[in-house]
Amino acid sequence: MRLFFPGLPFFGNLFQLNHESWHIFTEWKKIYGPIVYLNIGGQPVVVLNTHKVAGDLLDRRAINYSDRPRLVVAGEILTRGIMLGLTRYGDVWRRMRRACHEALNPGVASNYHQSQQAEAVLLAYGIMKQPDLWFHHLRRVAASTITSMLYDMPPLESPTDPSIANINNMAARITKSSYPGTHLVEFFTFLEYLPKSLAKWKREADEWYQRYTVGFEKSYEVIHDRVMAGEEQRPSFCATLAETQSRHHLSNKEASWLAATMYIAGSETTSSCLSWFMLCMIAFRDAQAKAAKEIEEVIGHSRLPSFADWDHLPYVRALLKEVLRWHTVDPLGLPHASVEDDYYEGYFIPKGTICIPNVWAMNRDPDIYGPNAHLFRPERHLDEHNRLNPSPADTKDEGHVTYGFGRRICVGRHVANYSLFIDIATILWALKLEPERDAEGNYIEPDVVSIVSDGLVVRPAPFNIVTSLRFPEAENMLANTREEILQAHS
Repeated sequence: MRLFFPGLPFFGNLFQLNHESWHIFTEWKKIYGPIVYLNIGGQPVVVLNTHKVAGDLLDRRAINYSDRPRLVVAGEILTRGIMLGLTRYGDVWRRMRRACHEALNPGVASNYHQSQQAEAVLLAYGIMKQPDLWFHHLRRVAASTITSMLYDMPPLESPTDPSIANINNMAARITKSSYPGTHLVEFFTFLEYLPKSLAKWKREADEWYQRYTVGFEKSYEVIHDRVMAGEEQRPSFCATLAETQSRHHLSNKEASWLAATMYIAGSETTSSCLSWFMLCMIAFRDAQAKAAKEIEEVIGHSRLPSFADWDHLPYVRALLKEVLRWHTVDPLGLPHASVEDDYYEGYFIPKGTICIPNVWAMNRDPDIYGPNAHLFRPERHLDEHNRLNPSPADTKDEGHVTYGFGRRICVGRHVANYSLFIDIATILWALKLEPERDAEGNYIEPDVVSIVSDGLVVRPAPFNIVTSLRFPEAENMLANTREEILQAHS
């Protein structure tokens, strides 16, 4: 047994953590090594700080580390154990995971290319016309791309569109409730026995579940009923789910929550990732110039980017990998939990231990990415012939560990990569992004350190951008294509 980080009686290390705990954990790694043990109100917690440790436990011993910690509010009351990302390891999770994989695996990811490409055009057009509202347009495209993929909905006009108000509200509540420290009952579980009259958090979570479930079921059952009636459907997650629902033994409630989970998991993370991309482009302008040069050489000015360009834009793909690596949107990932007692490298890990992957430390590990791991350099993912390098061990060919580990890895990561790729390629094909300038005409360099967090997901602190067309014809090409897209859905 090794010595671990000391804490206070009863409370343990609770008061030594803050909303940017990944920085604390990364410093503790230098003192205590790749595994750091914490005691949070009597709950054993281990922080995994390296690719190897996370790979050894969460990947290669996945059978013992695929559970989630018990979340009284977010997992049991607010979602009743049927939100895939929080569902405990067992039969319900396995059935939902299989159904989800069938609708999102690499073989069917191309089904969503048409809507993803259309949304990328709408995004670039919106930023071109309203650069001061760039974050509004990122939120809109993230929500609209996912609702199109899930429910075959037409493009949304706004990220606050009334048609998705229900699911947006639930996403915000789940994200906040899942964050460690939001509810003390997660660490001091005796509080769960308080009656509802004395526990406002319990009353509200129960009311929210009842209210939002009705909306989720209505959205799903519209498509389910059409599929059951034999009506022809365009490709969508819910159409595939309806076709396979009985085979996976899912109830309508479980299926509707599975679809909603995809939105909740993907919308905020996508808009946050694109926010980091925008920041990187105005902060690291040499990388933007290299990506734009590659896009111009491959695509030119006579057409818009498409998924046919995927294999011919290695620098753009490397840039996407670097955005996801350099500042992950979820620096501590989602915690795993051990199913049984385990021993690893001299450590005893008791059953029920919460395992937190320090994704931030892993993605910036100098032993993996070199002494310049803290710098934004897409070239690190390319060889001398401008071909994508083999990814580091335990990164699943992603070049980073942002998408998670083991059986809990993000099931929609292939779809997400495609969506981010076409958004980035289309923006940089049409627009040059720059920071604001001061009165003397000098760039006002953006803050690349400060963050905003509403829960588990982080995005950069607000900043402004200035846009200009890369070539005059781009404006009309975007406008005409946008009009065609909107007419097709009118």
